[in-house]
Amino acid sequence: MRIDLHTHSTASDGTDSPAELVAAAAAAGLDVVALTDHDTTRGHAAAAAALPPGLSLVTGAELSCRLDGTGLHLLAYLFDPDEPELLARRELVRDDRVPRAQAMVERLRGLGVPVTWEQVARIAGDGSVGRPHIAEALVELGVVASVPDAFTTEWIADGGRAHVQKYELDPFEAVRLVKAAGGVAVLAHPGAARRGHSVSEVSIAELAAAGLDGIETDHMDHEPAVRERLRGLAADLGLLPTGSSDYHGTRKTCRLGEFTTDPEIYGEITRRATGAFPVPGAGGTEVA
Repeated sequence: MRIDLHTHSTASDGTDSPAELVAAAAAAGLDVVALTDHDTTRGHAAAAAALPPGLSLVTGAELSCRLDGTGLHLLAYLFDPDEPELLARRELVRDDRVPRAQAMVERLRGLGVPVTWEQVARIAGDGSVGRPHIAEALVELGVVASVPDAFTTEWIADGGRAHVQKYELDPFEAVRLVKAAGGVAVLAHPGAARRGHSVSEVSIAELAAAGLDGIETDHMDHEPAVRERLRGLAADLGLLPTGSSDYHGTRKTCRLGEFTTDPEIYGEITRRATGAFPVPGAGGTEVA
């Protein structure tokens, strides 16, 4: 089985609609794909309705968190999307996205960049607006050559000249909320130092003690040595190691299935979850 547990659609900052994403996942030879848009579950219904035969959908979200001034992301799988406490906190994060993006546009304009809110809103479409949409606007204007080039201190990286802080969850509270909603919590790309999301081993150990289920070890932003170190750390802490593409369509260079999760690890994730269950496509099968 080929299992990719981290993808994004137009419900947040990907370029494929949920229906296009599951079609692309099947075409890429995946058996299981997780839809983990930022702080929202809005794309799940459309993805489930469009599932091709043989492909199963894991519902999830990537939650925006901050620890000791460092932004980090928590992948939440198979939680109850209607659980009131987690839903309310996700809405707080989501609702802060528009004023935060508007403030970043104003900072960029103050730096002489002729970006407009209308341009960013057009790029975001119906998705939850975020920094990748602003980055794409900078690419359109010729300010930077690519979306990753915008994520520097020169522009919109954490601490950058045009960066504006947003409301984010405490990761320990986020783990508690996900578990209370019947979900499984996995720390996303903890070794992605280039993105400013590198999480210390001490913090990972503390999150593990608080109920964290796993860490995303295999990711495009992890060098081979980092992947190996994180696998060892996962073994030491009793955490589930996962692998994922972090696919965003054409907005990033990563490919669906570029990194995958071991079927036994996926089976353990589904066994731990009580808030929701994977959705099989017509003729699909599930790991029990």
